[in-house]
Amino acid sequence: MKKTLLVITAFVSMQMFSQAIYEDERYVPETDPLVLEKLDEWQGLKFGLLMHWGTYSQWGIVESWSLCPEEYGWCERKKGSNPDNYFEYKKEYEALQTTFNPTKFDPDKWAKAAKNAGMKYVVFTTKHHDGFSMFDSKYTDYKITSPKTPFSTHPKANIAKEIFNSFRNEGLWAGAYFSKPDWNVDSYWDPKYPPKDRNVNYSPTENPEKWNEYVEFTHNQIMELLTDYGKIDILWLDGGWVAKSPKAEINEWYKHTMENSEDGYLKHRMVNQDIKMDDLVVKARKQQPGLIVVDRAVHGKNQNYLTPENRVPEKTLPYPWESCIISGGGWSYTPNAKYMSAREGIQMLVDVVAKGGNLLLNIAPSPEGEWQQGAYDLLEAYGNWMDVNSSAIYGTKPIAPFKEDNICMTQNEKGNVFLMYLAEEGEKTIPAEVFVKSLTPKRGAKITMLGSNKRLKWEKQAEGFKVIIPESLRSNLPSKHVWTLKVEAVNQ
Repeated sequence: MKKTLLVITAFVSMQMFSQAIYEDERYVPETDPLVLEKLDEWQGLKFGLLMHWGTYSQWGIVESWSLCPEEYGWCERKKGSNPDNYFEYKKEYEALQTTFNPTKFDPDKWAKAAKNAGMKYVVFTTKHHDGFSMFDSKYTDYKITSPKTPFSTHPKANIAKEIFNSFRNEGLWAGAYFSKPDWNVDSYWDPKYPPKDRNVNYSPTENPEKWNEYVEFTHNQIMELLTDYGKIDILWLDGGWVAKSPKAEINEWYKHTMENSEDGYLKHRMVNQDIKMDDLVVKARKQQPGLIVVDRAVHGKNQNYLTPENRVPEKTLPYPWESCIISGGGWSYTPNAKYMSAREGIQMLVDVVAKGGNLLLNIAPSPEGEWQQGAYDLLEAYGNWMDVNSSAIYGTKPIAPFKEDNICMTQNEKGNVFLMYLAEEGEKTIPAEVFVKSLTPKRGAKITMLGSNKRLKWEKQAEGFKVIIPESLRSNLPSKHVWTLKVEAVNQ
């Protein structure tokens, strides 16, 4: 019992410590003027596409994580002929390379659908933690273009290059997701030792030559992507545990907890894995000036924007951020996935943008190289809504209080304010009178609904104002799920 209390006390102390870092210190502003300019432009894009795709799609399982010997739900091994034998499972998982043949791969179709939905950038998984490269890397044979991979004979075998080209041709930015840990390469998971958890399975400090080999391998692969694949706008790095050792206080907490925990509370260790990120970023920006770098979950200057995962913050945040969200199923391909409804998806975008963020929506291709129809249906709904309401989204910033009841708010550089009314489930039309307490239009300000030229009457109230919506407009609304009132100018 005494040991348990010590663990709880340590955990609470650590939570308080980490919360201070997370909430107050976790963003280090960029100083490179080219990056700052590009980051400001990125914040105006608002809507992007994330794609998780690899050999694992053939099993319809969570990407990579079943290779990791940690006891979490997402690590469960349920496929293969003998999932209870870890080493046999790993062999069968890696052998998926020999059957991966997505012959229906059509990146032009995806790019057009994304553009029509109003998306402005793509982030593609060039390599996940399992180490399988979806690009033609000369530093590994565990890749899409290897002779071991059936798809290697296809004219579009270099999948990452094809995706980046197709999306750039439609005017979207190109972002490369890249995993810093690689569970396939010997210089990270040395075959002399069994893997212990998600970390490197040997001590980098006691084996500096081997660790330097891994650092060089990682830098070489990233520089390949930044040299041979055209203009890359975003380098989106995952695997935040591969980083310099954290502050001494955190190390002490982990050491204390590991020594006193009776039930294995901590599922993985903290290991000093200095990947020499500062050096890498310098090289990267020589090749791609202004490159946005997102070293996810690593506190420091190389995390140009933050990425809340599968959640939307409750309020505005004082730094650039992007919510990465699953659109249906999981991050990776899920058979018969259920996608979010058009109402859920559109309102999520509005909520994120009103709080000053970007939405990065994940769609997972099938093992054959297709998107499910639910993904296309969702993107079509986005596109129909954006055709009418995009001026309330792109290039906007939050305006206090950013949301009042079910009305989200944004503003543009001209001082126009957009009030986006979020329909409740089953609500088919906007009320005849819309009340806003927290803002007041300037005297004589014009108010319209996006998609309609009709000037709407409004009246000042004791608190705020109300807008009168005529029946002729209520019965013929220009969009679904969210209706946007544009106010020329408000008193601030």
